[in-house]
Amino acid sequence: MIDEPELRRVLGHFATGVSVVTTAREGEPHGLTVNSFASLSLDPPQVIVCLKRENRSHPAFAEASHFAVNVLAEDQIHLARLFASMRESKFADLEYAPGAASGAPLLAEAHAWLECEVSGRIAAHGTHTIVIGRLLGYSLGDAPPLVFHRGRYHRLGDPL
Repeated sequence: MIDEPELRRVLGHFATGVSVVTTAREGEPHGLTVNSFASLSLDPPQVIVCLKRENRSHPAFAEASHFAVNVLAEDQIHLARLFASMRESKFADLEYAPGAASGAPLLAEAHAWLECEVSGRIAAHGTHTIVIGRLLGYSLGDAPPLVFHRGRYHRLGDPL
């Protein structure tokens, strides 16, 4: 039998970036923090994000045709916590703009942005939906990325 807290601890040893995935539904912005984000392929250019079905924003993503991945900068821990919270109006008082290619909210001062068109969804067994996005556009900010490892946020270290 798998001990879920122990499994979470073990999986937490894999360092990841931190991102907020966003979309717009009927003009309203929606977003959630994810660390299950990855490149799927370069030809065609596609990414995947894994979204928890219990999240209050999941219905917006289940219907969305487009989304954006906002890769957070090291000084945006507050955004990682905000979008991981149960707070309803997460975009109140936030600086963001709709992406030119996707219409999804792009958070100001992020490390990077990727705008995507949904090209597939996989309702995996378990707690999450895998969303596949075909890349429409991307850009980089100036700040270093935020890293998550062993249940804590970190700055990216020195190259080896």
